[in-house]
Amino acid sequence: MTIGRREFLLKGAAAAVGTAFAGPSLANPNNFNFRVPPSAQRAPAQARHTLNSAPAGVDPALFQRAKAALDQHAASIRHRDWIGIVDFNRHSGEERCQLVHLPSGTVESFRTTHGRGSDRNHNGFLDKFSNRPGSLATSNGAYVIANKYHGKYGLSQRMHGLDWSNSNAHARAIVMHHAWYAEPEVVAQQGKMGRSEGCFAFSKRDHWHVMNRLSDGHLLYADKRA
Repeated sequence: MTIGRREFLLKGAAAAVGTAFAGPSLANPNNFNFRVPPSAQRAPAQARHTLNSAPAGVDPALFQRAKAALDQHAASIRHRDWIGIVDFNRHSGEERCQLVHLPSGTVESFRTTHGRGSDRNHNGFLDKFSNRPGSLATSNGAYVIANKYHGKYGLSQRMHGLDWSNSNAHARAIVMHHAWYAEPEVVAQQGKMGRSEGCFAFSKRDHWHVMNRLSDGHLLYADKRA
């Protein structure tokens, strides 16, 4: 069969185009890379609490209450990796704020204050809780950590009470902050921390660490065994 010049040129041009675009990336279907739009990508699953019993050094009763609060307030608690448990059975000179990493069981402990309305004799022990505005006392129950802000004590973190026993926390301006009366030097001199007006105050160094662990959307549970 005789091919005319026009037909020859047309077929040659088509072959050239095919050769130019048929590189290895198109020749091999395994080399296609399809990018999923960010909106279609699945968000990573939240870590679930996996510990069935309290880690060493953590009060078992308070740990179980904190776990129950984690489920009870699941709609408010967005992060379930670290939780904070404040054991107010302990003296203020002790490291009674315990951060528990639920997937691994790791525990990190720090000192924190209670309100002066909860310790009228200033002996370092919390003897009462109160949710009443103006009480200057600590409230017990489950809190969700909220946003950071700059206030009287520098960078601080707001908290929202999730139970009837601490429902006024936000209105009372109960927050986490650092304070001079929570520094180790005060404990060394007095054998106890100073008292707040109901807030959870830490030394400056500890406060930065706690804020890093318990960011917006984490649980802090504060209570006594009885």
